[in-house]
Amino acid sequence: MTEAYVALLGFIIVMVGTPGPANLIVMLGGAQIGLRRCAGFIIGLVCGKILLNVLFGLGFGLVLAQQDWLAQLLKFISAAYMIYLAAKSWNDRPQIETTARQFDFRHGVIVHPLNPKAWVMVILAWSNFAPALGTLDTQLILVVSSFALVQLLFHSLWCAAGQWLGVTMRGSQRLTRGLIILTVGVVVWALVI
Repeated sequence: MTEAYVALLGFIIVMVGTPGPANLIVMLGGAQIGLRRCAGFIIGLVCGKILLNVLFGLGFGLVLAQQDWLAQLLKFISAAYMIYLAAKSWNDRPQIETTARQFDFRHGVIVHPLNPKAWVMVILAWSNFAPALGTLDTQLILVVSSFALVQLLFHSLWCAAGQWLGVTMRGSQRLTRGLIILTVGVVVWALVI
């Protein structure tokens, strides 16, 4: 089981740590309002992935495998929400309080359930790694807690990197719009793969 868990943890680190819609959105939040003000958003991201992992661990992935139309519908709804969330920051001079509201827990908690990359990583974790971990109870504990801890670390790091960029390029509309375009590009890429 130790080997299986190390393999799962390595997979989670690579998948959560690499660029994707959630990391780019949290980086945008860090650039605009900083890590401290994005804390609720980050906690929301973690809670949303916990929900997604529990659903898949309890069999929702099997339902999607049998209902291709539902999977496709969720994929397009997910992409539209990610693009909407990123594009809300397009304005020239964002007000800190208005921007802080879009990077709160409520918005964060629905990002991963609507994130195409999150769906792929959760499906792969549950189908390729979880079965070797033992009973369903053990699988739920190890998969869910591992994702949560790794997410907390990497989403915070991405947010801090965004904060650093925001301080370095203070008030740069190009930075904000560049991060938005990058986020939309990653979402579209995830949609077509």
